[in-house]
Amino acid sequence: MNEELFDELERSVREGGKILKGKRRANRVFDFDSTDPRVIRERLGLSQSKFAKLLGISVSTLQNWEQGRRKPDGPAKVLLNVAAKYPEAIFNTVFH
Repeated sequence: MNEELFDELERSVREGGKILKGKRRANRVFDFDSTDPRVIRERLGLSQSKFAKLLGISVSTLQNWEQGRRKPDGPAKVLLNVAAKYPEAIFNTVFH
């Protein structure tokens, strides 16, 4: 690693440390939707079993999400965001 890159990396690590300690504000903040499966399901007027079937998951997985014992991640989170914003896409996958 050349010296210039090392110096940049070192500055970045030091800045990150200050941000984590609350001594500096981050230059960028990323806000991700916190999609609540229960809210989506109720908005669509579906039972847990029907919603789970549409998502291709077990009812127990959905119940764990809704009760906060687990959080959806990766593809499941993406699918929930699609269901929230474009519910017709979820219905079209099963009924067409």
